[in-house]
Amino acid sequence: MVEQHIASAFDRDLEAIQAQIMKMGGLVEAAIVDSARALETRDEELAQQVRIGDQAIDGLEELINEEAARVIAMRAPAAVDLRVVLSVMKIAGNLERIGDYSKNIAKRTGVLVQWHDSTDSSAALRRMAREVELMLKDALDAYIQRDVELAADVILRDREVDQMYNALFREFLTHMMEDPRNITSCMHLHFIAKNIERMGDHVTSIAEELIYLVTGSRPEDDRPKADTTSTAIEET
Repeated sequence: MVEQHIASAFDRDLEAIQAQIMKMGGLVEAAIVDSARALETRDEELAQQVRIGDQAIDGLEELINEEAARVIAMRAPAAVDLRVVLSVMKIAGNLERIGDYSKNIAKRTGVLVQWHDSTDSSAALRRMAREVELMLKDALDAYIQRDVELAADVILRDREVDQMYNALFREFLTHMMEDPRNITSCMHLHFIAKNIERMGDHVTSIAEELIYLVTGSRPEDDRPKADTTSTAIEET
């Protein structure tokens, strides 16, 4: 009876923490969408809302980590149960980083208001952000449903985000070479594209965490990358 009571208490604690994860995920999804919309429409007020909203995301990560640490200390979960608690903490960390990248995009929106976008890239950046937002939704659904196939699909879709990023990188490079006056705006837009690409990497990490949680092992293959051209140039 005592063991059964402990198990049910652990389940309740875990359900409460996972509810916070889903709340945090919802806020992050909204931050991705709003930061991309603010960029496309040059809406400084919406960009400011994204920046302010990041505080709530940070607060939820702190709350989740505190609750997870409390569960570990009080319930002393073993084996699979411990893996569940640790996965929650790692997912919260990835969500917090995605929120930070959304905030970074919002910060650059105010700067770009002063510059003409000669590349007309805002719509492409919004589509790229939309793909990441859909990936995140599926990654969180996969986590709740313990759906390994859906998580694996999310990982594969990161390739599409990489392709979008590389296409934009080449476009920005071309515009900077054609006219030096484009350098400042293109550099800001490139950093935004890179932030979105990194969001995709963190979403992929969430999907990989679910696969590890369910199977006990991480995907063996390296993440599929669509192209390494931009990375090679950035590292030189």
